[in-house]
Amino acid sequence: MSTTSRKRSASAVARRFGVEIVRDAPTRLWPFSRFFRGFDRVPAVRELFGRKTAEVLRRQKVEFFSARFGYMSTSDIDGHLIISSPYLRTGDLRSVYLDLVHELCHVRQFRAKQPLFYPKLSYVDAPSEIEAYRITVQEGRRIGMNDRELAEYLRIEWITPAEHRRLARRTGVRLPAARRRR
Repeated sequence: MSTTSRKRSASAVARRFGVEIVRDAPTRLWPFSRFFRGFDRVPAVRELFGRKTAEVLRRQKVEFFSARFGYMSTSDIDGHLIISSPYLRTGDLRSVYLDLVHELCHVRQFRAKQPLFYPKLSYVDAPSEIEAYRITVQEGRRIGMNDRELAEYLRIEWITPAEHRRLARRTGVRLPAARRRR
């Protein structure tokens, strides 16, 4: 069924209920620089975009959502950032900063027409995530984070302990030795 046919069919159903539902509501996109300044001077970001850094960030858009869950992501449709307003407001500032660097890596990948998502791979095995976390870990080290702090940053709620170890290994983060039980 074509998109036009689906729209007509959906309109017919909505009319039957006596309502109209506009299904292509616009998304409000904001300029990245309205909320995030100085990222054009961050070495990791400059490494991502080179001499085009200021231009890329000037054109970069961001969308905020208000659900209490979630953090940040990058749209695989047009490359804009999607950020949880509650996370932005209450998240650990260092984590928010590193997550922005991470997502800007995905923006670079999107602009280079590289896939952002690999449905057949685990999150920590996706080349896009490995690259983004390597850059993020490098930036974390630059701002003074040690392996223990970086390991905690890499502890993501939707990955298993084995995947956490794999992600740490792939990004060069040494995990603290496991404590033995007596």
